[in-house]
Amino acid sequence: MSERIKRIAILHYASPPVIGGVESTIAYHARGLADFGYRVRVISGSGGDFDSRVETHIEPLFGSKHAEVLAVKHELDAGIVSPAFAALVERQVDALRQALAGCDICVAHNVHSLNKNLPLTAALARLDEPRFIAWCHDLAWTNPQYQPELHNGYPWDLLRQVWPNTRYVTVSDARQTELAQLLGVSEREVCVVVPGVDPPRFWNWTPTMQMIEDRLHLMDADGLLLLPARLTRRKNIALALRVLAGVRQMSQQDFRLIITGPPGPHNPANPGYLGELLDLRRTLGLETSAHFLYELADPPLIPDDSTMFNLYQMADALFFPSTQEGFGIPVLEAGLAGIPVFCSRIPAFESTGQADVAYFDPVHEPPEIVAGRVVQHLRALPAFRLRVRVRQAYRWDSLIQRKVIPLLEDE
Repeated sequence: MSERIKRIAILHYASPPVIGGVESTIAYHARGLADFGYRVRVISGSGGDFDSRVETHIEPLFGSKHAEVLAVKHELDAGIVSPAFAALVERQVDALRQALAGCDICVAHNVHSLNKNLPLTAALARLDEPRFIAWCHDLAWTNPQYQPELHNGYPWDLLRQVWPNTRYVTVSDARQTELAQLLGVSEREVCVVVPGVDPPRFWNWTPTMQMIEDRLHLMDADGLLLLPARLTRRKNIALALRVLAGVRQMSQQDFRLIITGPPGPHNPANPGYLGELLDLRRTLGLETSAHFLYELADPPLIPDDSTMFNLYQMADALFFPSTQEGFGIPVLEAGLAGIPVFCSRIPAFESTGQADVAYFDPVHEPPEIVAGRVVQHLRALPAFRLRVRVRQAYRWDSLIQRKVIPLLEDE
């Protein structure tokens, strides 16, 4: 980001807390840009405050349902450009200048491409500044639904002309092709920035889960193996570390292992076992990929039930290499979470996992063989590939950093 903090205006007919796809995008853009230190002003015809860091400017004339706007639209749909249209454009020019005062960039959603409020579109076209980004979710001229409302000439032609001082953005490759053909420009001149998802909101993360992510950046990983166990010898965590090393070496990808429990409280030999595990982690070069959650807090972090639920939601597989278990509840929990299970072939797990999990011998099978099985199994699962791709490429925070901010900083 440049040294000077830019003020970004986001313009649309409506804004949060109004519910809608475009309004949702505006909310995530506004919050995300505020997270990165931008000063954000949301301008719309209807809406309200939704984040204390985001300024809101509501002007009813910018909406698509204002009585005067609807009256003029009724005339325009019939091909009539009346004095009422011209008068409304003048009022909107003045209102826009006031709303955009002090802004460096105006990101206008659908105003350049839809006929929901053509006086607003015409008024925006009259402004020489600030710099504009036309965020085109929908295109009137290519949608049969709007064809009866469109006519040749001004102001309808504004929706299919290239505006000066304006960067065009669409929300998909298909829409990019559509818009480029409509405007008569190369597809390279139209940027694609897709919408995203917000895992913390979608999964209703606990504050502890958010802290874990802030510290470890798990969502950037290429694969997440969950081992929900205390650090006791019978849990066979040393094997998990060796398997993780093998998975990372074979895949050449950033796989991680999340061990949720602290050292066991009932065995005085456990501190010695913990030392062995930490030494092994260091020897295998896994300090940044094998995560003992207890290390994240003092006293040791022990995730509560809700945070454990979040970890199961986020994990790509359960890896459970115990040599002894009375039952094995994590196998059931992984089943409810819908993630693959890799576990020891011991009676407790066989009775619950039956034929629906992937087994290995926790004592005699070499770690590299188990690792190869994990990699092969996960790579064959479309759901795993999709989930990792979504987690890495379609998070709002990632999209804003990789796609939106470069548009704002492109002078």
